[in-house]
Amino acid sequence: MTAQPSKSTAKQGTKRRLKIWFFFVVIFMFWATYTLYDQLGMQQEAAAKLSEVELKIESATKQMSDLKLQVDRLNDPEYIQQVARKEHNMIMPGEQSIHVAE
Repeated sequence: MTAQPSKSTAKQGTKRRLKIWFFFVVIFMFWATYTLYDQLGMQQEAAAKLSEVELKIESATKQMSDLKLQVDRLNDPEYIQQVARKEHNMIMPGEQSIHVAE
């Protein structure tokens, strides 16, 4: 005769399998939560770097547009004449320079 397991032994085996299954589910959920938390931290760091790079790009773009404007002005003869008069105290032929003494 073969011995059949009693109902209490079968219930104990089922409970043990459920406990093992629950243990693996808990471990998996812990790992998934840890991974999610770690990735959120990396995402925040990447977002900070992105905003910093965008500010640098914006600054460089503004500087480039200012330099283009300056190049355009330097191609204008009137602007060159104005700079020569103000910064280098140059005068046109036939004009007289007036200096005010204090």
